[in-house]
Amino acid sequence: MLRVTEETCDVWRHGGIAVVAFAPTMLAPRTERVSPGHLVAIATPTDGRDVVVWRWHDAVVLGEEGDGSLRLWEPAHGEVLARPRPGCRHLEPGRRAYASAGLPGADWWVAAAVGTDDVPPVDLEEVAAFYTSNGLWAAALG
Repeated sequence: MLRVTEETCDVWRHGGIAVVAFAPTMLAPRTERVSPGHLVAIATPTDGRDVVVWRWHDAVVLGEEGDGSLRLWEPAHGEVLARPRPGCRHLEPGRRAYASAGLPGADWWVAAAVGTDDVPPVDLEEVAAFYTSNGLWAAALG
């Protein structure tokens, strides 16, 4: 994510800047909830337009807790405890990581370190399952 307005955001995609609308399921006010540096999931309905359906917060790892969760700092939420997603390798304090809120099983999840791969290993399948199990696709893409 590069820039955000209430209705659209500029994203770096396929080597260029694209303007993408938010799905109605993305909570408003969006300029207070979505920031440059966030990673977003984009879905494309049958009409070919793209919409942002999810976002991961850009956070900093502060340390590991005794139960295996990670303490993160995220600018809009301060310190949060996040459970690592399956396959998320150990993240050292000071590393930037992508965190998400809203998926079942934990208040916060940490999915991947920022900048480790061209396409970070984030929980897209879980986001799709969340949308499917809660009947959100029609509202998001309709």
